[in-house]
Amino acid sequence: MIELSGLGKSYGDVHAVRELNLSVHAGEVYGFLGRNGAGKTTTMRMLLGLIRPTSGSGSVFGKPLGDPASVARIGSLVESPAFYPHLSGRDNLRLLARYSGLGDSTVDSALELSGLIDRAGDRFTGYSLGMKQRLGVAAALMGDPELLILDEPTNGLDPSGMREMRDLVRNFADNGGTVLLSSHLLGEVEHVADRIGVIHSGRLVAEGALAEIRARVGGPRLVVRAEPGPAVETALRARPGVLGVRRTGELVEVELGTATAAAVNRDLVVEGFEVSELRIEERTLEDVFTGVTAA
Repeated sequence: MIELSGLGKSYGDVHAVRELNLSVHAGEVYGFLGRNGAGKTTTMRMLLGLIRPTSGSGSVFGKPLGDPASVARIGSLVESPAFYPHLSGRDNLRLLARYSGLGDSTVDSALELSGLIDRAGDRFTGYSLGMKQRLGVAAALMGDPELLILDEPTNGLDPSGMREMRDLVRNFADNGGTVLLSSHLLGEVEHVADRIGVIHSGRLVAEGALAEIRARVGGPRLVVRAEPGPAVETALRARPGVLGVRRTGELVEVELGTATAAAVNRDLVVEGFEVSELRIEERTLEDVFTGVTAA
């Protein structure tokens, strides 16, 4: 579907993307993560042929980046969507449909899918940021694309809108489509992505299923609530098989090595501590992101 090998983009001495190796498989939602300025948008623009790489190679649908035949099979929302401010959302999409040789029937279908059908007759200039994002997604959906490239599609949406966008992305993939999704909302990506790639300073520093990347930054944590807290922290630090301990208020987070949760609980009770809570917490996507971009 998408294959990038050693892809790079430089602007003079500024390297926006460096030796990027990335693979997106057909039928998956690929979460593309990185801090502001990491190279996410630059990469997406190269995929669409909007800018040319300065090194490396890449393909989409087996064709070179920017090939008209492959671009025609892609729906995209990259950066802020631009439409005619004096036209309604529906009329903006009708104009786009006619440029693309599509019928008006595709317009209402896209508006329905994006959740904008009730406000389609309003002028674009009166749209909120979230509504503008929805219209951009609606434009990307027209023409039955096989691949969606979405750059921060939930920008400006309220929690309900975020959930609807997440469902739209997941349903698109479940029905045979492929999605490359960039977002700074790590929790949203965690809910919807099959695999993730993390870009840092223009380089891909991690790629794979979330569970695989979690393993790179450590296993699950044990969270303990017991009294007295300072003494619990000291006891856990001295326990064999524990890799690390951090106390935050009444909670103590334990990085388990060879120690088990059951053994830790037993030892604390035997030593006379009052344990009121003990639970295992999996690494969140935020933990993973912080871990692989710490350098």
